[in-house]
Amino acid sequence: MSARLKIVLGPHGQVEDIRNGAVPVDGVDLEFITVKRMPDAYRDMVRTQPYDISELAPSTYLMALEAGAPITALPIPMTRRFRHAGLMRRADSAIRTPKDLEGGRIGVRTNSLTASVWTRGVLSDDYDVDLGSITWVTEEPENVESYVPPANVLRLPEGGSLAEEMREGRLEAGMQGLAGLGDDPGVELVDVVEDAAAREADFFRRTGVYPIHGVITVRNSVLAEHPDLPLKLFEAFSAAKANYWARVQAGEATGPDDLRYLKLARLVGDPLPYGLDENRTSFDALVSYAHRLGLISGTPPIETLFPDPRAAGFKPARWS
Repeated sequence: MSARLKIVLGPHGQVEDIRNGAVPVDGVDLEFITVKRMPDAYRDMVRTQPYDISELAPSTYLMALEAGAPITALPIPMTRRFRHAGLMRRADSAIRTPKDLEGGRIGVRTNSLTASVWTRGVLSDDYDVDLGSITWVTEEPENVESYVPPANVLRLPEGGSLAEEMREGRLEAGMQGLAGLGDDPGVELVDVVEDAAAREADFFRRTGVYPIHGVITVRNSVLAEHPDLPLKLFEAFSAAKANYWARVQAGEATGPDDLRYLKLARLVGDPLPYGLDENRTSFDALVSYAHRLGLISGTPPIETLFPDPRAAGFKPARWS
């Protein structure tokens, strides 16, 4: 008898064949749960674990794991995007370089947002920006309830919006889209980093870091009941990704993300690599950035945080 498991996934092309059943997970009957916004699923997964399997922002996962959440992230990244682009300023702003942001205010949905973690790492390492001099203005509560943001993080009053703050000139910059300013902030915006594409390519060539924005997490109680599930998931997700990538290369998938990954492949090779060793450099960088930003208290071995289902003696994640 198949196990029936609840799962939440974002609308990614590489999981389409899992959703439609073309690639089954052996011995598992997946019940797909629809959520209005993926960030809401992230919050629920770390707080109460209502799903058996869920995509989750990796910075939120790290914080939740340290706080004791009974979940394990598999090294199956769902979304990849470099973060030199996506930090926006008003087109009529006097801001011209990232260094100009010092002493100003930047809007971001939550302080622990993964996109913001990567962006701040870039600002610090590539542009020598003093992150402590910036006021980080947030709109929503943090996913991990025990986390207390530092003094330079300001939460907007209930009903306030980052889009309005930007329209009224109270922000020097803000994260694009769902990460902060929304899809229609009502004012013309441009990237703070004007030559972002070139900078991102240089960043990858120098560091080998290819930012990760989502991982697949499983409740530990489910892992205890189904110890072979991690490998089955890894194999199914890998097969679905292979099918998807074949469609992209054949010109059968031509959406914005499909074309973006096709372009990224010229720089990074596999645009959606799965596995721990395949992503070790990027996981290491994320953990380092999260620690430097005070989101987590240390940097445990990557193998204990994102255990690879292909490794002998797989064990659930632990903070140690």
